[in-house]
Amino acid sequence: MKMLYDTILAKSFSRYERKKFGFWSLVGCLIIALSFFTVFKPSFGRLPTLKLQSAMSTGALTLLRIEDTSISKRLESKTKEETKSMCNILDPRSAFCEVEGDIRIHGNSSTIFVASSQMGTLAENKSWSIRPYARKEDETAMGLVTELSVKSVVGHEEAPHCTLYHNIPAILFSLGGYAGNHFHDFSDILVPLFLTSRQFNGEVQFLLSDSRSWWLTKFEKVLERLSKYETISIDRDSEIHCFPSVIVGLKYHKELSIDPSKSPNGYTMKDFRVFLRSSYSLKRATAIRIRDLAHDKPRLLIISRRKTRSFTNEAEIAQMARNLGYQVVVAEANTATDLLKFAQIVNSCDVMMGIHGAGLTNIVFLPTNAILIQIVPLGGLEWLASHDFGNPALDMNIRYLEYKIKEEESSLIQQYPLDHAVFKDPLSFQKQGWETVRSIFMEKQNVKLDVSRFRATLSEALELLHQ
Repeated sequence: MKMLYDTILAKSFSRYERKKFGFWSLVGCLIIALSFFTVFKPSFGRLPTLKLQSAMSTGALTLLRIEDTSISKRLESKTKEETKSMCNILDPRSAFCEVEGDIRIHGNSSTIFVASSQMGTLAENKSWSIRPYARKEDETAMGLVTELSVKSVVGHEEAPHCTLYHNIPAILFSLGGYAGNHFHDFSDILVPLFLTSRQFNGEVQFLLSDSRSWWLTKFEKVLERLSKYETISIDRDSEIHCFPSVIVGLKYHKELSIDPSKSPNGYTMKDFRVFLRSSYSLKRATAIRIRDLAHDKPRLLIISRRKTRSFTNEAEIAQMARNLGYQVVVAEANTATDLLKFAQIVNSCDVMMGIHGAGLTNIVFLPTNAILIQIVPLGGLEWLASHDFGNPALDMNIRYLEYKIKEEESSLIQQYPLDHAVFKDPLSFQKQGWETVRSIFMEKQNVKLDVSRFRATLSEALELLHQ
């Protein structure tokens, strides 16, 4: 039938007339189609808008383009959203940026350039300032962290030229802030670093600002298990490092812990502790379960402190514990010199006790179902004690006991009368700021435990080890 139609058309019209007829037929069809859509527009409310464009050259139709403007607008809107959500600066604790594309990092200028053709003009003149350390609300800490700029540029020509290419993702974080304090090393850096990087299974490059060589040495075993590549310090690096993607800053959930509902692959603090045991080749996964005290003696670790918040009757406490049936180990948490050795000591014990302080952070090395006994000094520090160690212990499958000292167990009784606000209204000092609280209750207070009173807490720990 089609051949018959073509034959009649060829015989009835010349080549020029057929060409002219075809052109006007096409135009007529388009007019009819537009009229149809105009009349029935309400019925096609969800159909994409069609934008017709034509260009004429020497009297002939050379281009007819149908552009779906609704899809174009959706893509434009999506690109804008992606550009805006490139950096998360609203999290109350940590700011971080996740960027993909052509990433160029210049350490000397503390700038991360994002040169992606997908961004187009939407990214023009966009930049974010970020201090990649997970304690954003603390002005003192953040004052010790170098500010970086994440800058999007239009087109590759405005970004500096690459000098070193990397085909793996990068994570950039700071060793400023309170790095060097054992608690903050874990809560602000190591736990967030595990949370941010573990999903890459070692195929990730760590970049450091505010780098400290002694810190890298101290946590070398952890860093080697999280990344297969040597860590790069960018503070005075003149190279332009180029990556396919980068995370600037570390993700944080809560103090010394992880929220599995927010973490990649559902990671938990239990996973973090398994990871640590593997990193340090720690032997014990589970605490002792006492069946016969004559043969099974649990090990008690007393965390010793030399300068502040120390036990002034350490030997008396140790002897009372031995009388109850414990093997007693007294050790100072001097993790700066040999973290591996101290981790092994902690892992060998079933109960760990100590006054509130950074040394209690070593609960991360305790075996599962072990017990932490936190001695809470005077000063209205109950909330801080629970926040820093009590709640995290439960997330780690560590059983938790708390012992709050009385006035007569504090060395402050030798400095202030019993009717002083230090004893009667310790919370009033919190209104004066953390520095006041720290100077009085943290730096000037030691503890002489009432061993008769404390005996009940150690006995409770024994009972738990029977369960």
